[in-house]
Amino acid sequence: MAAPQRYLLTGGAGFLGINLARYLLARGHQVVSLDIAPFDYPERDQVTVITGDIRHRDSVDQAMAGVDGVIHMAAALPRYRVEDIYSTDVDGSRNVLASAHAHGVERFVYISTTAVYGVPKVQGIPEEAPLQGLGDYGIAKVRVEAMCEAARGEGRCISVLRPKSFVGPERLGVFGLLYDWAKDGKNFPVLGSGQNRYQLLDVEDLCRAIYLTLTLPQPRVNDTFNIGAKQFTTLRQDYQAVLDYAGHGGRIVSLPAAPAIWLLRMLDRLQLSPLYPWVYETVTKDSFVSIEKAEACLGFVPHYSNQQALIRNYQWYLDNLHTFDGQDGYSHRVPWKQGALSIAKLLF
Repeated sequence: MAAPQRYLLTGGAGFLGINLARYLLARGHQVVSLDIAPFDYPERDQVTVITGDIRHRDSVDQAMAGVDGVIHMAAALPRYRVEDIYSTDVDGSRNVLASAHAHGVERFVYISTTAVYGVPKVQGIPEEAPLQGLGDYGIAKVRVEAMCEAARGEGRCISVLRPKSFVGPERLGVFGLLYDWAKDGKNFPVLGSGQNRYQLLDVEDLCRAIYLTLTLPQPRVNDTFNIGAKQFTTLRQDYQAVLDYAGHGGRIVSLPAAPAIWLLRMLDRLQLSPLYPWVYETVTKDSFVSIEKAEACLGFVPHYSNQQALIRNYQWYLDNLHTFDGQDGYSHRVPWKQGALSIAKLLF
């Protein structure tokens, strides 16, 4: 086991943040959380909690003092206001990078996204593929990756991870739609045939990949890596596994892709859709990245298939359903507002 270290988690109160905090605490490390949201978990007394905004350099410097490594996860997600996406994801990341450098922090891990590749044009996307960020969120992530690349060029150890959409305990967001409909015995609609292969990722596997970048020799981790599940089938098969597990006889139902996407675009403009472009523009396509580089350089071995990850997350949803009453929004930790889909649910 690696010697105890002190790690700063920006966005530590989020879905990935709490899962990573638990992963690090279980291995004897100290955790500092910097987040604008409250850290309202049972582990509160085991974590140094700083409530602050990465857009404020003073808060970042306060959290950065005395840490051995930074895992930068804080971000304004795609459904946030455009100005918040750029001020948080770009300007805030600039603060975190600069503060880490000023404090002499040796390890910096940036959690990016496969949205930097845009709408998939090839299967098994390699890290060397052109970056064409989809939407303001994807564009902002591309800009931050460029900052990380520049810092790496100055001799700093910067690991950039591009995870596929990940699920697990504390995750709701867009997957909360599937789980809600499965719980109520509804059929669940997918755009197109659903025969496309769509790779996901279990949050525990992502935590495992992050930990490898924190503990392996710097020359092995000072790079950019795709992270995703090794085993996945089609979107229809993987989502059907959740409906089967729910046990109500629900089925995946195909919707004609072109008119459905057009309607979602219109609803999105009217702020009546819970789905953002990255979801509805890619969900009908094969979407998976190559993880060969992470396997070869990091020794990364995913433990969960798509179906195992989804079912594990669904069971957590059922076990914690009583805590979601009255909650909705646009973060990964709460059920997303269903908007017009709450009406569509009546038809399924």
